[in-house]
Amino acid sequence: MTANEFFKKIMSAKLWANLGAMLLVVVLLCLGVRFGLDLYTHHGEEIEVPNIKHKLFTDAEQLLSNRGLEIEVSDTGYVRSLPPDCILDQVIAPGTKVKRGRVIYVVINSDHSPMLTLPDLIDNNSYREARANLIAMGFKVGPPQYVSGEKDWVYGITCRGQNLHNGQRVSVDDVLTIQVGDGVMNMDEDITYMDPEYSGNDNDSVNATSQHHNQGVIEGSGGHDEFEVVTGPE
Repeated sequence: MTANEFFKKIMSAKLWANLGAMLLVVVLLCLGVRFGLDLYTHHGEEIEVPNIKHKLFTDAEQLLSNRGLEIEVSDTGYVRSLPPDCILDQVIAPGTKVKRGRVIYVVINSDHSPMLTLPDLIDNNSYREARANLIAMGFKVGPPQYVSGEKDWVYGITCRGQNLHNGQRVSVDDVLTIQVGDGVMNMDEDITYMDPEYSGNDNDSVNATSQHHNQGVIEGSGGHDEFEVVTGPE
């Protein structure tokens, strides 16, 4: 290929048209990526998070949906004064600026009180220790009920007239009553009387022993008693 032919191909309109088309495609791709990312990430868009506390879940969901936000339950709690499915708390504080499509996590009110497991306290703790342990766990403890037994020792726990056992699940709204010893021991229950072991009649046993002794004396003396009469001084 001569130099003249080479320059003719370089200066060809077809070649420059192809190069221009390739350059245009690259520019369009760059612009598409830039504006596409801005559109996907909602660049520069800000939505204020509303206050949805103490609203029902359905109402809060509708309110957030109208603003382009989503809602999701992350946990449950229990407040007796509020209705079930009521929003107790929201993770993103009200008034925060977020982008469209942001998920707002909430804590809703449960329709029943939580259940707690009764610890190993019955016949294992004093009244003071048991009461402090129950209150620390969240139980409600009423006045104690005194029963016969060692003073201040826990003999049982009742709820609504029923005896509870260690490990039983109880509602935190129920009031527990601790059965405590009053220091007065019931002697009939704590002392067990046992009769001595023997066979036969006591009188028969004594008579048999006496006869055996007399028989031995008679056999050793040929049937006659060998007692010597001794006279003392006048």
